Amino acid sequence: MDSKLRRMAILSSVAAILLVALLVVYSNRDLADAGKTAVNSQQATTVNREDGENLTENVGESQKSGQIGEDLSAFLRDSTFFDPEENPILQAAKDAAEQLSLVVTSVEKDLRVQIVDRSGEPVAGESFFVKLQGLGEYKDLDKDGVIYIGDLPAGEYYVELLPISGYSVPKNETRVRVKDKVEYVAIEDISLLVKTEEEIDAEAEDTAVADALSDADKTEIQKLQTTTANSKVGIDVSKWNGEIDWDKVKNAGVEYAIIRAGYRGSVTGSLVEDPYFAANMKGTASSGIPVGIYFFTQAVNEVEAVEEASVVLSLIREYKIDYPVFIDTEGAGGSGRADGLDPETRTLVCEAFCRTIENAGYKAGVYASRNWYHNNLYTERLEKYCIWLAEYRSVPLYQGYYQMWQYTSRGKIDGIAGNVDMNISYY
Repeated sequence: MDSKLRRMAILSSVAAILLVALLVVYSNRDLADAGKTAVNSQQATTVNREDGENLTENVGESQKSGQIGEDLSAFLRDSTFFDPEENPILQAAKDAAEQLSLVVTSVEKDLRVQIVDRSGEPVAGESFFVKLQGLGEYKDLDKDGVIYIGDLPAGEYYVELLPISGYSVPKNETRVRVKDKVEYVAIEDISLLVKTEEEIDAEAEDTAVADALSDADKTEIQKLQTTTANSKVGIDVSKWNGEIDWDKVKNAGVEYAIIRAGYRGSVTGSLVEDPYFAANMKGTASSGIPVGIYFFTQAVNEVEAVEEASVVLSLIREYKIDYPVFIDTEGAGGSGRADGLDPETRTLVCEAFCRTIENAGYKAGVYASRNWYHNNLYTERLEKYCIWLAEYRSVPLYQGYYQMWQYTSRGKIDGIAGNVDMNISYY
């Protein structure tokens, strides 16, 4: 709020108070006048008895002229009232409104410094500098309110936000411990880093490519399968499915849904919530459809995998989750930031994500195509988690162990416009 709007808001509030006060004074003027007469008479009598007539008159004059506080519009004639530099109350309010604080976290030999306002939101659009004791200054180059410092030796550090015009910065340094190894626990305040699609270039960032499509054959089943004693049929959805009538979906025979919580941008690495996540979660809950979760990864190391898991955990904390939370590891068209990972690094990413999810009390899993499991992951290290296989044929060729099978991306179901992924769960 700029100074002009602030002054108008304060003036409006004072005017309202003045109006109420005048109404009260007007309605009680007779009683107030009677009270004043009684008090003045009592004071005059007392003084007369003790000190004489002249003093009595002086007291009366003093009482008559002593009307401090009764002129409720006096502030309008005070040229300093709206000047924060001259008015300590307004200055204090201004300082509080522009007070900054730091949120500092470490995953492994790094620091992420978030500059937030009073409401806990990152402050964007400013060139903030922080000083790390003994190591120098670091700048918020992209002006997003976050400064990342990597390759730090483990140990204790002190972080200071340097003064910046227009803001009040913390007077004391923030002490933080840089971790030596990833601990696979959710990052506090990770929600500060989660963006909406309005804040990014979604067309460039959300570019997952289903590798299973290139491996499909003519035997692909495109109908919702029949439930058996050992399996259940379900779907998985994201923003690409648009608005869904979940009552119709349930009546069509769908027994569960795996919902995309979000994704990491394939270009900038931004952490983004799926724009239909909340609606899908509320819709399934209302219709009584059990749910699981997936997140499309573009993490390039374990630290980023912990970030992605932390985002999911922050998004699902208020919902009931019945099925596993999956990391969706696919390509992003060949130019994604994680497309060139070697199998060891990609496997470490999946392990870090799953360990963080399970340390928070949920069941974790990995989603990939048959070729992806064969060529880009050390699958035997992941089989302790729920393996979700994508292979579009009537009988999978995959010889590994799996608990969920996505058998088509071209399914049709009442309540959803267009194609939808269909699955069989043995979980």
